Amino acid sequence: MTVEKFQDLPLEEIVGDRFGRYSKYIIQDRALPDARDGLKPVQRRILYAMYSEGNVSDKPFRKSAKTVGHVIGNFHPHGDSSVYEAMVRMSQDWKARHCLIEMHGNNGSVDGDPAAAMRYTEARLSGIAAELLRDIQKQTVDFVPNFDDQDMEPTVLPARFPNLLVNGSTGISAGYATDIPPHNLAEVLDGVLHRLDHPQSTVDELMQFIKGPDFPTGAIIMGADGIKKAYETGRGKIIVRSKTTIEPLKGNKEQIVITELPYEVNKANLVKKIDEQRLDKRLEGISEVRDESDREGLRIVIELKKDVNAHAILQYLLKVTDLQVTYNFNMIAIHNRRPTMMTLPLMLDAYIDHQKEVVTRRSTYDLQKAKDRMHIVEGLVKALSVLDKVIETIRSSTDKRNAKDNLIERFAFTEIQAEAIVSLQLYRLTNTDITQLEEEQEQLRKLIDKLEGILSSDRRLVTVLKNELKDVRKRFESPRLSELQAEVEEIKLTMDVLVPSEETIVTVTKDGYVKRTSPRSYNASNGQDFAMKDSDYLLLEQSMNTQHHLLLFTNKGNFMYQPVYELPDIRWKDLGQHMSSIITLDKDEEIIQAIGLENFDERDAFIVTATKNGQMKRTALADYKLARYNKAAKTMNVKAGDDMIYAAVVLAEQELLVLANTSYAIRFPLDDIPATGLRTAGVKAFALKDDEVIASIQAVDKESDDDLVIITQRGNVKRMAVREIEVGTRGKRGVVTLKELKANPHRIFATLIVRAGHTIELHTTAGVKETIAVMSLTRTDRYSNGSAKVDVPAEGELLYVKRS
Repeated sequence: MTVEKFQDLPLEEIVGDRFGRYSKYIIQDRALPDARDGLKPVQRRILYAMYSEGNVSDKPFRKSAKTVGHVIGNFHPHGDSSVYEAMVRMSQDWKARHCLIEMHGNNGSVDGDPAAAMRYTEARLSGIAAELLRDIQKQTVDFVPNFDDQDMEPTVLPARFPNLLVNGSTGISAGYATDIPPHNLAEVLDGVLHRLDHPQSTVDELMQFIKGPDFPTGAIIMGADGIKKAYETGRGKIIVRSKTTIEPLKGNKEQIVITELPYEVNKANLVKKIDEQRLDKRLEGISEVRDESDREGLRIVIELKKDVNAHAILQYLLKVTDLQVTYNFNMIAIHNRRPTMMTLPLMLDAYIDHQKEVVTRRSTYDLQKAKDRMHIVEGLVKALSVLDKVIETIRSSTDKRNAKDNLIERFAFTEIQAEAIVSLQLYRLTNTDITQLEEEQEQLRKLIDKLEGILSSDRRLVTVLKNELKDVRKRFESPRLSELQAEVEEIKLTMDVLVPSEETIVTVTKDGYVKRTSPRSYNASNGQDFAMKDSDYLLLEQSMNTQHHLLLFTNKGNFMYQPVYELPDIRWKDLGQHMSSIITLDKDEEIIQAIGLENFDERDAFIVTATKNGQMKRTALADYKLARYNKAAKTMNVKAGDDMIYAAVVLAEQELLVLANTSYAIRFPLDDIPATGLRTAGVKAFALKDDEVIASIQAVDKESDDDLVIITQRGNVKRMAVREIEVGTRGKRGVVTLKELKANPHRIFATLIVRAGHTIELHTTAGVKETIAVMSLTRTDRYSNGSAKVDVPAEGELLYVKRS
């Protein structure tokens, strides 16, 4: 018979099957803890290996390398580093609420330093780890063969305290991750005891005992609602804040002292991040950052400059560094051999069910041992009552086997009793020993009655369990380290403290060069000789404060938010920094507008944006203040083939004047455009025909007496009253503002809203600048084409217009 050597199978079937098996393995037997003892397989194997080798808390320390070798050789056939790292983590008192392993030597640090190599360190089980393994020799848990069938290992530990909640767990497997925070031992045991008495207790009732996590690093936990949600659903969010104090110093100075950090925050990285705020000059006011931690405890000192508000600096650091972090509960554990989202009641029930089974199996084991001993003691007592006859029987026997047979035949002893009698030592035949046997018989009778009572009554079993849990609580309880606050304290930033208030001149050019310049540099050049490429021109030149804000808009519907204090400080005569070095832009993306703002607090202010094809939208000004601004954000969804051409701050009571390039104009209230959030496409503002585009948009006051100046592509300039364009609704074609010519018709290049005293500058591609006083232009009606001011063929096409 021939055996198929090869199988023809689809690749996806093979990959799916193999990955499915691999995923099942790492979910069940690697990365997730068991709901009963709170341990992953590698941790359980380390603890059992140390226990089986006698490497316990009342014995001397033993080389870590010896333990790692024993674990790898007998139970866990993986890399030595993975075993040693798991062993080290169980010994780190800033990671575990109650360390399961005691270690001599360098076992790492809260700065993230690695532990010394395992040949240098020594370890043993801690006192509380013994409670995880107590009674394991009494067949309380199932054992399975190890990887090479040469030994047996436990599938779970007896776990005489709820380790999953007490020490927590973290891990990542295939499709699942877990984050269970540590808790206070006394609180958790109180919760278990309450659950034993009240199996249907609610999360609210349990939270009277288990108030929330208790991190080994202390700190302040904020958000009772997040804790309750996590206990009810398995998922929730809390805020963990460092414990800090503000201390006064001489010379009207203060310092911030940090004594406790959030769980799993790297102290060295945190100190470096805080110092970077000082070095990068993002935060004025810090003179020095020192790590003064020693064997007495953690202490980070942030020394401030004179007259600096320490509270405001602290608020900023809480916002931008890991002095405050968010901890997300994701309480997944292996329950009934499958990954399960664990609620607090389910965790307690899983643990209680496990403990009931452990006590039941231990009682069964002890009962059998007691009955076996009772049987032997009864035989010995009976033998001593007829001692002379027993001795005579043994003396008349030929050998041990014959003696046992004769005893069984003559006195009706069992095989086990006969064995005990023939193995009896002569000193045991004294009167003292007979008394001791009778006392032992009485004690065994009481023990058997007690154990049978436990096995027959659930109430007695629960009483035993409660007494043992109370004993663990009494021996190992410790005060709560983390402080709990019901409400999340909001971080309030005050920019005037964090950013020095300085006057500056902000400039943005059409080609995307931005900078801020000190008034001193500006005045030294008398506002002249601005550094700019020949083909470039200014979009914005504005006196601002470093505490103000800048918004930049692009033709692709994106915008960039930039605090003024973060703009590069460059001399007036030097070229600014290009936006591409700050934020990535597409190849054909260009800046169309720059807006300088003092703040985003104006409730009745909106940013209106529009495209050349007539789409328009408005969004509340407050939406444009971004918390993260390291990349461009979307302000408007612009369709392919369209471009955004307009962005401006418009007040709620204003109106919009929209002109197509063919001179058709409409005027309507801002309310006609519905207010929407960022990333929307807007609504149709103008009924455009083919080959028509929006040329200009102006925001005007209601019943405005201002004038509108229209500049055409042929160099004509015209002044007319805004009121000549009547108020209507959006989406119409409106009225004409220029007279249509058959040959070389005028098309709108730009418009400006002007009043008496304004001047207009027309700049051409040939470098010609034409300056016109507004009042020198005659006010005309809608059908006039104005007068020629630039000879386009001779002086070049218009580049941009400017009002001053």
